[in-house]
Formats: sequence, C-alpha cells, structure tokens
Amino acid sequence: MFAAYAARIDRDQPLSGLELGERPEPEARSGWTTVNVKAASLNHHDLWSLRGVGLGEESLPMILGCDAAGVDEDGNEVVLHSVIGQSGHGVGPKEPRTILTERYQGTFAEKVTVPSWNVLPKPKELSFEEAACLPTAWLTAYRMLFTNAGVRPGDSVLVQGAGGGVATAAIVLGAAAGLRVLATSRDEAKRARAVELGAEGAYEPGERLPRRVDAVIETVGAATWSHSVKSLKPGGTLVISGATSGPNPKAAELNRIFFLELKIVGTTMGGKDELEDLLSFCAARGVRPVIDSVLPLDRAREGFEKMAGGDLFGKVVLTV
Repeated sequence: MFAAYAARIDRDQPLSGLELGERPEPEARSGWTTVNVKAASLNHHDLWSLRGVGLGEESLPMILGCDAAGVDEDGNEVVLHSVIGQSGHGVGPKEPRTILTERYQGTFAEKVTVPSWNVLPKPKELSFEEAACLPTAWLTAYRMLFTNAGVRPGDSVLVQGAGGGVATAAIVLGAAAGLRVLATSRDEAKRARAVELGAEGAYEPGERLPRRVDAVIETVGAATWSHSVKSLKPGGTLVISGATSGPNPKAAELNRIFFLELKIVGTTMGGKDELEDLLSFCAARGVRPVIDSVLPLDRAREGFEKMAGGDLFGKVVLTV
C-alpha cells in the first residue's frame, strides 16, 4: 500500500528522512480493527518524529500520522483515537501508553490498524476531512479548555500563537462555548483571521492586553511564556501542551506565580471520552475544524513543508 513514512532520523533537517512509497499492509491482530483511511491530518508530532523525538532508529521505517477518519471492516464511517494502550485494550497489561507512530504504524497510508477500543463512530454531520482534524490538535485544545483550565461561559481566555492547530482549535471551541477569547500572532493576517473565527481581539505577542484573563492556552513556549504568566488574573490557570519556540524561557516568572497563586497545568492529548464529547459538540453546535489545505497523500511532502515553515492557518489534511 502507498504511505508516507519516516525512513531516517535527522534532527537538523527532518524532512530529509520523509519518504513516499509502498509499505506492507497491516497484519490482522486479535482485538484490533483495520480501517481504510479516507483522510488524515498533519500534526507537529509528525515533524518531531522525523527528528527522533519519541521515535527511535530501531522502529524505522515508521508510517507517520496520528489522526485519521475512514471506513472500518464492516463499512462503518469511523474516527480513530490515536492514544494506544491508555486503557489496556489491545495491548499487554504493562505496556505504557503511546501515540500512533511511536510504537505502532500510523495513518498516512491506505490502511491502518488500531485496537478496536480506539475506533469511534464518525458523526454524519462531519466530513472525513473535518473528522480527521479532531483526534490530536482539537482534542488537545478541548481538554486544555474544558478539563484543565476549567473555564465557564463568560470567562476570558488568552490563546497564544493563532494559526497553529491547537491554538486555532482553542479559539473556535472557546468562542462556540461562550468564552471571551483573546489571541496573539506575529502575523497581521492571522490576527485578522482569529477575530473572524470568534476572538474578541488579536494582538502581537507580548502586547499589553485590555484586561487580564482567567486562563491562558500556551503552545508556543519560551517566546510567549513571560507574557502568558503576566496576562493572568490572580488565581488564574496557564495550561501548556507544547513549546514550538523552545522549552526554556528567559524568565520563569516564579515570583509572580507563587505570589498571585497561579496554576500551571501540563497536558497531552485527551481521553477517548473527551474525543466522544468533542465529536458530539462539533456535530450539535455546527463547529467545524479550520482546514488550511487538503492534499492527496502523494503530495504529503508539500504539507510537511507548509507546516515546517509555519505558512498555514489551521490543519493540513491528506486524503487517500
């Protein structure tokens, strides 16, 4: 079957390890389901995999891709939850949880197999392309907002780095849930787009906000950390799920954190139950993922280049 896969690890030039070509079809396993992939979306996790983060040389070649929607062996339209081993279903009792492509072959292929527990019905209201955007970036944003930040309608939220997959999802989901969303971006066009998607205002990174917020959604890391901490109300919550600009900020702002009793919460992905809730929320409220571009699988390299260069707003989707 045709696939996009990591053939080599290169920490400095990750795309040099990306190959497109034929790979073996997945073998049937007891308790697992094989899905014919219709659409899959890119995440920064795929770039990190090509750099060797979470993926070792001994596991190569590895088909990339965490997210997918498709059709199962019985003809049902489905969405995949990409955290394997979270519940123990389909794996050994002592196997730690992993994300697809860390231990098991991913979704950038004609077929993928996952534990049957990880297969959810696709709402009829969502296209395959839309549904394929939800299991990683949108699920992460959903968990950040509604599980970890604990915000309620009317609360204020700052979303750093509008344009990225998680940040864009947080803007759309937050606005749909009645939150007062502020956003930042270095790019003027991305700031304008954030407002179109429901943000009350959009600002340059580090710019003084009109008011402090109840929570901050942080995926940028070092470049925006200080601004994120300073933007919180006393007792506010900063939720972080990534650090695309690096993990080591110049100032940790520790005095401000303890003096104002701020909460710092780390998070990764989300649970199957949260993905079910997210799918239902999108179907019921008419919320749709923001898609930057849709490309056929044989043009996957273009999508990777777009993501690596930051030249996108929303998700890049690959279709099979």
